[in-house]
Amino acid sequence: MSTFNTNLSTYEFNHTMIRVKNPEDSLKFYQDILGMKLISTMENPDGKFTLYFLAYVNAEDQAKLETQSKVERRSYAINRPGVLELTHNWGTENDTAFSYANGNSDPGRGFGHIAIIVDDLEEACKRFESFGDRVKWVKRPKDGKMHNIAFIADPDGYWVEVLKRATA
Repeated sequence: MSTFNTNLSTYEFNHTMIRVKNPEDSLKFYQDILGMKLISTMENPDGKFTLYFLAYVNAEDQAKLETQSKVERRSYAINRPGVLELTHNWGTENDTAFSYANGNSDPGRGFGHIAIIVDDLEEACKRFESFGDRVKWVKRPKDGKMHNIAFIADPDGYWVEVLKRATA
C-alpha cells in the first residue's frame, strides 16, 4: 500500500463548471434572479473563452471583494467552497442553432442539476414568479408528489433545484 503526504481532511468541494451560450443572459439569471455575486472573471484570448465565477457572498466578503485586485478576487474564488463557474466559448452567442447538452433534454445521460437552499421556499418561488418569462419553471412546489422542492431552468436549460434550508 502506498503512503501519500496529503491530508484528506483538508479537501473541500470548490466549484462546478457549466458552459453557457450567452454570458450576458446567464449572468443576469444567476445574479438578478438567483442572487449570486460575480466574484471573479478570467479571459483566455488564446483559448477564446471567458470564465465567470459566482457564489453566494455575505456582506463582509462582498465589501472586501469590491476593493480587491483581480488576483485577490481570483484567489478568493479558488479558496472557497460553493462556486459556480460559467464558461463562455466566444462566438456561441452568435450561432442561433448552437446549444449545449444540459443533461435534461435527454434524462438519465449525465448532468442533472445544481441546487440552492433558501430560507422560505414559498416566498422564493413568489419572487421567481415576479420575473415573469425570465424564469422558466420546470417544477413548482405544488407539482407532482414532492411539494418541498422547485426546479427552474437557466437560459441554457440547466436545471436549478430550489430547497428550503433544513432546520433540524
